[in-house]
Amino acid sequence: MTQEEIDIMYMRRCLQLAANGMGFVRPNPMVGCVVVKEGRIISEGYHQEYGHNHAERNALLYYESRLLNNEGADAKLSKICFQNSTLYVNLEPCSHYGKTPPCADLIIEKGIKRVVCCNDDPNPLVAGKGFRKLEEAGVEVVRHVLEEEGRELNRRFFTFMERKRPYVILKWAESADGFMAPSQKGPYWISNDMQTIMSHKMRTEEAAILVGSQTYIDDKPQLTARLYGGNQPQPVVLDRRGRLKDVPAHWMHLRCQSIAEVLHELFERKMQSLIVEGGRKVLDAFIEEKIYDEIVVFRGATLLGEGIKAPTIPDIESKRLHII
Repeated sequence: MTQEEIDIMYMRRCLQLAANGMGFVRPNPMVGCVVVKEGRIISEGYHQEYGHNHAERNALLYYESRLLNNEGADAKLSKICFQNSTLYVNLEPCSHYGKTPPCADLIIEKGIKRVVCCNDDPNPLVAGKGFRKLEEAGVEVVRHVLEEEGRELNRRFFTFMERKRPYVILKWAESADGFMAPSQKGPYWISNDMQTIMSHKMRTEEAAILVGSQTYIDDKPQLTARLYGGNQPQPVVLDRRGRLKDVPAHWMHLRCQSIAEVLHELFERKMQSLIVEGGRKVLDAFIEEKIYDEIVVFRGATLLGEGIKAPTIPDIESKRLHII
C-alpha cells in the first residue's frame, strides 16, 4: 500500500469512531482519533460527551494508562512509546483552553511525529492555530485526507460555524396519497410503529425541534424521544401572533416574525441543528425561503382521500432527501 492509501484507511477508522458521538457532543463536532505505530493501531478514542475529553486526549491517555498498568513503569515510558508514531484525527487539534486543555499541546508533549487530519476547524478559536503550533514544534502535518467525508459527517457543525445558523431538517409524515392530516382537528397518526421509533431516534441526534402555534394548540405534542432514549431535543414553538399562554417552562417560546429571526435566536443559543416538525404553514415558510439542508418524509400506507395536503418536495440533493 502507498502512504496515501494507508492514511485513507486509518482516516476511515477515525470517522467510524467519531460517529459514536452523534447526539452527545453538540455543539462540538464529532471527532475520532487513531494512533498508529509500526503499522498497527496502538490506541483509539473519540469525543464522547460535550465538556469531556476530546478525541486526541482520550486516545493518548487511554494508551498511557493501559501501558502503565501493564508495565508498572513511570510516565516517561509513554513518550518513548509514542515516538515515531502517527496520530490520525478528523478535525484540526484545538490549540486553546476551553472546557479541556489544548490537544495540540498534548500531542507535542507525547512526542508524536506525524499528524494526519481530515478537516480544518472553522472555529476562529482554532482555525489554523492548531496546525501552526504542531508544525512549529517539528510535527509533520498532513491535511485534507477524506475531506468531503469529514464534512459530511460533521455537516451540522460546519453549517453552524460557516452559515451562522442551525442545520435545518424539514420532517413530516404523509399518507400514501399525499395528505398530512385529515380535515378534522386533533392528533392523527400516519406513521406506523417502526417509523415512529425511527422518528424518535432522529430526535436524539438533533439539538432542537420546532412546531408552530397551531400544531401546538391542535396536537399538544411532547416533542421527546421517549420511544428511543438518548439525549432529548430542545422543544421550540413558533408563536408569531402571541396566541399561547400555557407553554411549559422547559420549552423555548419564540415570538419571532420571520424564519431568519428564528434561526438567529437558535444560533445565539448554540442550537447546532433543528428539526422542523410543524404544520403545513411552518414547513412552507422554510421551503419558500429556501432554508433547509435535509428533508425526511415518513410515508404511510393509508389513503386519506382528502385533508391537509403535504408540502411539495422542493429541489434538494438526492442524498439529502429521505423518504421512509
